Amino acid sequence: MTAMPALFIGHGSPMNTLDDNAFTRSWRALGRMLPRPRAILCVSAHWYFGATAITAMPRPRTIHDFYGFPEPLFEFDYPAPGDPDLAGEIVEMVKPDWVGLDRDQWGLDHGTWSVLAHLYPEADVPVLQLSLNALRPLQYHLDLARKLATLRRMGVLVLGSGNVVHNLRMLDWQRPDMGYDWARRFDEAAMRQLAEDPAAVLTLADHPDHAKAVPTPDHFIPLLYLAGMAAEEGLPVDPLLQGYSMGGISMTSYGIGVEPSSLEATPEEVGGAARVPQAVPAVETNT
Repeated sequence: MTAMPALFIGHGSPMNTLDDNAFTRSWRALGRMLPRPRAILCVSAHWYFGATAITAMPRPRTIHDFYGFPEPLFEFDYPAPGDPDLAGEIVEMVKPDWVGLDRDQWGLDHGTWSVLAHLYPEADVPVLQLSLNALRPLQYHLDLARKLATLRRMGVLVLGSGNVVHNLRMLDWQRPDMGYDWARRFDEAAMRQLAEDPAAVLTLADHPDHAKAVPTPDHFIPLLYLAGMAAEEGLPVDPLLQGYSMGGISMTSYGIGVEPSSLEATPEEVGGAARVPQAVPAVETNT
């Protein structure tokens, strides 16, 4: 079986679920080129608590884990099935690391469904979520990702959903398509590191802009799952889309097993954005 792609998507605001903008049009273009997987394992920034767990219910609920947004967002439902059998396989795959089977507590949060609403809008592919264990060091997540690399050859698409740069305290709500200089520097440093040596992605903690770019680890950790799988397989991580939101959020997205030049997003789909020079083969998107 050909290995499934693995992705990291910068998901940004929950409103991207409903909005028609440069990022969501690019996600839809990406979805059209992706193969149909056996299932999707999503590592979302928004299931961040003190244990490693995986959803194992046949029908995971749609969780609206936010407040202050318009009512249509609370009415949104992503009724994808789960896959309890695959959850059990993953638990065995990563031993001796412990992963708990969550049969009735969590579900699919907006880090998952805001992206899948565009990648797989029919919600007909089974979806599981893996939690982020807040009590474990960053190296733990990178090592766990290496074990999960086998899933690609089992027909499972692994999707990390977060943001490389995510500083909500420094947002400029009047400039929806802008990135601060420090955000761009860190984002571009991450892009270089992932292309050169994904296994050393944790050295980004030494970057002078790290404290501003990653004030909390929750949105950064999903990137480690893509980096860890790439490191396990000796692959570079390709940037697919590059962009910013409100100064302090990077919307940059990455993949392995996806050819960046084959991302068939027309100028109309990405808001007339120009392709970044060949040395950085991503699409710069502006809302």
